[in-house]
Amino acid sequence: MKRVSQLAAFALLLGLASSTPASAQTLSGLTVEQLHTQRGVAIDTRQSAFYNGWPQRPGGAQGHEAGALNLSASWLSRMDDNALRTWAQRHAITRSTPLALYGDKADTSAIAGRLDAAGFSSLHLLSDALTQPQRLQKLAHVEQMVYPAWISALQKGEPVAGKPAGNWKIAEVGWGKPKLYLLGHIPGADYIDTNEVEQEPLWNTVTPEQLRAMLAKHGIRHDTTVILYGRHVYAAARVAQILLYAGVRDVRLLDGGWQSWADANLPVARGFPPEITPAADFGAPIPAQPQFMVDTAQARQLLRRSDASLVSIRSWPEFIGTTSGYSYIKPKGDIAGARWGHGGSDSTHMEDFHNPDGTMVAADDIAAMWKQWNIEPHQRVAFYCGTGWRAAETFMYARAMGWQHIALYDGGWYEWSSDPKNPIATGERSPE
Repeated sequence: MKRVSQLAAFALLLGLASSTPASAQTLSGLTVEQLHTQRGVAIDTRQSAFYNGWPQRPGGAQGHEAGALNLSASWLSRMDDNALRTWAQRHAITRSTPLALYGDKADTSAIAGRLDAAGFSSLHLLSDALTQPQRLQKLAHVEQMVYPAWISALQKGEPVAGKPAGNWKIAEVGWGKPKLYLLGHIPGADYIDTNEVEQEPLWNTVTPEQLRAMLAKHGIRHDTTVILYGRHVYAAARVAQILLYAGVRDVRLLDGGWQSWADANLPVARGFPPEITPAADFGAPIPAQPQFMVDTAQARQLLRRSDASLVSIRSWPEFIGTTSGYSYIKPKGDIAGARWGHGGSDSTHMEDFHNPDGTMVAADDIAAMWKQWNIEPHQRVAFYCGTGWRAAETFMYARAMGWQHIALYDGGWYEWSSDPKNPIATGERSPE
């Protein structure tokens, strides 16, 4: 092998140093006003919980700079170059778009290095980020989407923002016996089987009497704050939506589900659920919020209203009738006149609504997807899927976003397609 002289080695080191990826220390600063003048984009590098509005520190800023995009440093290990390019394209960002980053120094350095390596040439720091509270935006009901460190602090009795007003409970939600729960769950969590809140043949919500018995069994009253999580977010969302319908006032989801707890490396318990003292009385009529559910007759009425949307939360292949999405649902297609609310790659995924770590995507991104299909927050909006799980997840997101006139069409495609008199549509179609 040919030897390299000391001078050549020194020159090589200089060359490497000159091509070192950008970091927070090497970026120039831009104010919010300067960034707007350059038609640039602010990038929030913090975890989605803080972007959404939880204070990162006691008394700290709540929310993100108006119009800022969330690109959390914690996602980088789950984003290859193609995923990063797709993220940029979805937000109309080119390699020359001015990008101003803000967040903790380590996070901004990590994002700056990755963007620089990907060829983004106009990287800056947002010098006055999070300094003017009146400028910040957040989820209308950020308290509904909790995060692991918040639960941990609540369990320890530490001061937390958005603390429940009274008694609270946490429960894992899953289908069937608690096999995975037994191997590891959040300490103190109860276990709720989805079979307790829905029933065959169509997997619709159980009767009010059955709901009352289920709630009593788990020690839940109308004024109990219930925090739910699942191995799949939509399982927890299914139960959360039904609890709200029943009349539980404060129901929250662990954003990202069990995976977010595991990613946070927080304590894990094993074994059977704790013994629960049954509630003597729910303390309110059931359902206390009947407007949160619509049946098939009401779904038909929504299709005839100009101020309403019946929204399919299914994959595109399901929506156009390439597949039914389910082994036990034979008809293919979707409800004629329904609007596509997005979903995922198939009936078991919800990528359109998830960040790389499985948490809820930015509210602005969800609203933009829905707006393309003429789904607006002022409308009466009822979400549905095959049997209610995916639709319940979007119901919970819409509620966190502050949408007020929302419901779940409980029967969904399963019930609609079981009646041949109900009109269906197949094939490619557009919002018009």
